[in-house]
Order: sequence, then C-alpha cells, then structure tokens
Amino acid sequence: MKSLSTLALLFAFGAAAAVHAQSARPFPINDDESKVASYTLPDPLARTAGGRITTADEWRRVKRPELFSSFEREVYGKSPARPAGQWFETLSVDPHALSGRATRKQVRVHFFRGKSEPYMDVLLYVPNARRGKVPAFLSLTYGNHQIDADSGIAISPHYLRDNPLPDSAHGRVARGTAASRWPIDTIVSRGYAIATVYLGDLDPDNNNGFENGIRPYFLSRGQTETRPDEWAALASWGWGLSRALDYLERDPDVDARRVAVVGHSRTGKAALWAGARDERFAMVIANETGMGGAKLSRRNYGQTVIDINHSFPYWFARNFRKYDDRERDLPVDQHELIALIAPRPVYVAAATEDRWADPKGMFLAEKGAEPVYRLFGPRSTLPDSMPPAHQPILDGPLGFHLRTGVHDVTAYDWTQFLAFADRHLRR
Repeated sequence: MKSLSTLALLFAFGAAAAVHAQSARPFPINDDESKVASYTLPDPLARTAGGRITTADEWRRVKRPELFSSFEREVYGKSPARPAGQWFETLSVDPHALSGRATRKQVRVHFFRGKSEPYMDVLLYVPNARRGKVPAFLSLTYGNHQIDADSGIAISPHYLRDNPLPDSAHGRVARGTAASRWPIDTIVSRGYAIATVYLGDLDPDNNNGFENGIRPYFLSRGQTETRPDEWAALASWGWGLSRALDYLERDPDVDARRVAVVGHSRTGKAALWAGARDERFAMVIANETGMGGAKLSRRNYGQTVIDINHSFPYWFARNFRKYDDRERDLPVDQHELIALIAPRPVYVAAATEDRWADPKGMFLAEKGAEPVYRLFGPRSTLPDSMPPAHQPILDGPLGFHLRTGVHDVTAYDWTQFLAFADRHLRR
C-alpha cells in the first residue's frame, strides 16, 4: 500500500492522467486519433460585425478586449483589481543559500492593510553571481518547502491547515519531495531567479477551497458566494501570480520586465490565464496543461469540458458548466487564449504518454494562435504538423516540444524552458 505522502504527491502534482487511466470514467473519453470528430475553430481575427482584423493596433483595440471578456465571463471568471491596501513584509533573507550560490528571500504579501489574513508567501532564490537585475521564473507550488530540502524554507501555515496529516513517516512535514521538478541550482547557475508561491495561500485545491481561500474577502455586501461569471480556483491562482509580480517589481535584484510565468498541469492552466490577464509577464511556459490550458476544447480527444467540470467543479467559473457536452457552443477556444498573450513568447510542452492532456490538441492550439502573432511581426517557426519527440521548436515567439514519458516535469523539460528563455529574456 502506498504511503500517505506518496498518495498526496500523486494527487498534488497532477498525476491525474494515471489515476484517470486506471478508473472507470463517468463520461466517455476518446484516446483514438481516428475517432476525433471534425470541428471548426473560431477565427481569432474575425470581427463581430464582419470582416477580419488586419493590424496589430486593431487587434489590441477591438478584438483582444472582446476575446478577453469572453474568457473571463464564460471560462475563468472575473477577478478583482490589485488590492489598494496591499503591502509586503520581509520574513527572512539568507545570502548564503545553496552553499553560497544564491540569496534566499521570503516575503509575505498582505492583501489588506491592518489584517493578518489574507496573505501569501513568496519564496525567492536570486543568484549571487549576478551583475545587476536578473530575469526570473515565477510559479505556483503545492508547498514551497517541497521544491528543495533547504531547511530554511518556511512552511506556510496555510499548508499545515490544508494538510493536517503528516506527510512523512516520522510525523513531520517532508521537505524537498518535489525537488526533481525544480532544478534550482541549474536555474540559478544560468543567471535566473526563481520565485514560487504555495497555491493554498490563495485557494486550497479542494472542494472546500472557497471557504479557506482569499475569495470570500472580496465578496460584495450581501454575497455569500461568487457569481456564475466570477473567479474560481484557477483565476484565484492566476490573480496571485500577478500579486507576486507586484512584489518582484519592487525587489532590487529582479528585473520584473523579464519574468516568465511557468506552470505544470493545473498550475500551468493558471499560468496561461495569468499571462493572458496580466501583460506585465514577459513570457508564459505551459507544461502539459491539457483541458482548460493549452488543449483545444473542441477536439474530442483526452479530457473533455464535462469531465473536468465534473472532476474539478471548483476550478472554473460556474458559467463554464453551460458547455458540458456543448464545446462547439463555446464562444472561444484555447488557441485564442494563447493569442491573448501575443506578441509575448509562449512555450507549450507535452509528453507522448500523457494522452489525457492531448499533446496534438495543445500543438494545434499554438498553431491556431499564429495568425495573431503574425500581426505583430515575429515569425512563428512551428511546423505544419506536430514534431516528433525530442525535436524542440525554440526559435520564434511560439515554442513547443514533445518528449517521451508521462505527465511530469523533467530535466529535459527545463533544458528547453531555459533555452527558450535565453532566446527571449536575455538582453
């Protein structure tokens, strides 16, 4: 029998594909390419009144606001603006982290002045061998203490609230359990900072997340729950990534104009929405994000809208449930989510055995965003069909790779992420 810590990791780190594959699904799932039905994607350049958008200026003024409003209303939900009373508290600074190679900072972002809650904690490693401000990767975690065995990383009180059972055999919280997914030494040695936030500081990843998350603090007078077009967990997490960027704009060692928001699986969905919502992010890296991320909703392969809404009803705005088994009625599709990030670079990664996330559907979503990127000038170098495994596409504003293996984040993935970042975030 698996230990509690192993089971927790399987869930927490998005091994949903393995779980789904081994259990009976309440809804039919297609993993046979020959059974993919025909579909027509919305034209990201179509004008509401007829005709097509032909310039980048028209896109920004006319089409982008329309598309963003549709995603916000029908898929992810509306989020509030930056809190007026937000402030930052430095919890610790260690200039000798990683055997002296980095400075570790931990900062608490308070959302309201004069209140102990709500807040989130930012963990930041900055390379000590630096000249001036450095570019950075920013991501959500399932516990900042899980990304490295560093005993100086604080364990969020919210993590202890969300995980009352010990996750190690010795009755205490285990550290570094996800270190294989976070090559911090490599990232720092390449001249990048790495910043992370525990997603449970914003919205615990469970059905009771609303009552323990930040959203109740933003309800209007008389509200007891969010409206059908308002934010759920994914938008809450994406909103938190923007609040972390608010802090990075003030950090003297980080160039906030060169921050790549990165995520895997569900946190990758949040990263894509954060990148679309907040144009301050310089780059988006989406690893194996599947349905609700970079996968086309209209392509009936892998997870579907009805399945994700049934399995994770707290991730999306309630309006999204209108499209259960009605994907063709969606006013948008995920190629347009990627298009909302244009002209900033986007990197999408997939794995051969992660059929649940539909690797081809993610590649086709990037291809579907190409007409918008073309308006801005940078030439996409994506091929006409999905490339074979281990042939990454790194040039141009739209990057992609398919690797062999399962739903995970590996050293191979980070090698490509860093190579793509070197092309776009280096001066």
